[in-house]
Parts: sequence; structure tokens; C-alpha cells
Amino acid sequence: MSITDLNRVRPSEANGLAPVLLTVEEAARCLRIGRTTCFALIRSGELESLLIGGLRRVPADAPAAFLARRRAERQAA
Repeated sequence: MSITDLNRVRPSEANGLAPVLLTVEEAARCLRIGRTTCFALIRSGELESLLIGGLRRVPADAPAAFLARRRAERQAA
């Protein structure tokens, strides 16, 4: 983690609590993809997301579930 990342640590992360929801940008970073690609996966239904008020959020376990499905599809082919 760089110094810049340390400056952006959220209070819940500083307390050792894992976030339950991720922003689209955080989900994209988890998947090592761009924000636009992440939104495309959300639009297509491949990546689960929720709309809370006017904010789009991705459940913290959704990126791993997406990868698990992709890997299963690849192995089945």
C-alpha cells in the first residue's frame, strides 16, 4: 500500500472492519479493470450491484463471485 493509499483509508478499514459494499471504482480496482468496463459488467448483469439512493454500490463479495462464475464457464467450455 502506498502513502497515497494510506491517506485514503476509511475509518471502517482503519478499525479492521472489511467494507460490505464497494464503490464501482473500488470493485474495478479489485478486478484490475477500468471503471467503464466495470459499469459494462454491471449493465449486462454479470456483476451484481445495488442502487442505494442515487449511489451505485457493489457487494464486497460480488467481484469474487463474478470471477468464480467466469472460471467455471471457462472450465466447462
